[in-house]
Amino acid sequence: MSLIVILTGAGVSAESGVDTFRDQGGIWSRYDLREVATPEGFAANPTLVHEFYNDRREQMKAVEPNAAHRALALLEHRYKGEVLTITQNIDDLHERAGTKNLIHMHGELSKVFCIRCSNRLAWDGALSAFDNCPTCGHAGCLRPDVVWFGESPYHMDIIEEALNRASLFLSIGTSGSVYPAAMFVEEAARTGARTVELNLEPSEISELFDERIKGPATKIVPAFVESILAAD
Repeated sequence: MSLIVILTGAGVSAESGVDTFRDQGGIWSRYDLREVATPEGFAANPTLVHEFYNDRREQMKAVEPNAAHRALALLEHRYKGEVLTITQNIDDLHERAGTKNLIHMHGELSKVFCIRCSNRLAWDGALSAFDNCPTCGHAGCLRPDVVWFGESPYHMDIIEEALNRASLFLSIGTSGSVYPAAMFVEEAARTGARTVELNLEPSEISELFDERIKGPATKIVPAFVESILAAD
């Protein structure tokens, strides 16, 4: 059975109103990532880190999935083969659009991780340094369940296995500057997958793809999905 592997980045959610990180005016131009997105930053000032991610959670309540999210969910639903979506995003817009076979390689805003008992838990609302872990009962041990700089992405074993089986690899709305995701196109191509980049602007690794499609995700992703389903 043929497998389509899709990697999505901030460019997929940007048109829903979600702040990007690396673009001009993005989050990392307004915050020092070392203070809010590293284990060391969390150890030094957990209150600042919690405030940063609480703001991100609050923003999620005001946004909705866009046409690109919905098109990828439609592809998973209608494609005769298998579709796996891997997202670098920590929002829940893919899920809300209907995608089921989904990997959050950088974690999820809607979850917390207990550094004492290692449990991952769904979390709705603000998080503080004084909250108790519902599992072990200790206070001050919950952190956002997101992958920070210097930490390993989640589910890399599953991702690598899928890339080795893929017949088509799509990279949508990614900068191409974040590793190991920046290497996915080479891994997929090594085993014969067709590789396509769909992006508002060429990424740092555009030349590695067989095909490049430029434009807003809400325009080019639905059109590309339609072409796949028409040929399926």
